[in-house]
Amino acid sequence: MSNGLSKRKYVNEQLEDCGYTAQLAEGFDDAIIGIGSQMGHTKTVVIYSQTKIIKCLMKDMSAADAIEYFEFNTLGAYVGDTTPIYVDDSVLEDVPEESTEGESND
Repeated sequence: MSNGLSKRKYVNEQLEDCGYTAQLAEGFDDAIIGIGSQMGHTKTVVIYSQTKIIKCLMKDMSAADAIEYFEFNTLGAYVGDTTPIYVDDSVLEDVPEESTEGESND
């Protein structure tokens, strides 16, 4: 981050400025992609990229072990109403970027 703060500290500061607290997954700061909330829920949560978490885990284990570890120990961990959201961003890896330049809406 250009201000010298880690993503974790920056997210915590943003949440505190709004009067919120949230759970953060240990060791996956580089996988933070934002903060968000859902209609009907009063809590704001931290949002992580599943792909980035698995890539981080693959530094120390195979892809299959990383996926299994993530699914059981991270995705499967409920820590209350501020449990992070884990976005399965792998489903969009092969989707081409939309281009509006030169296209018609026929």
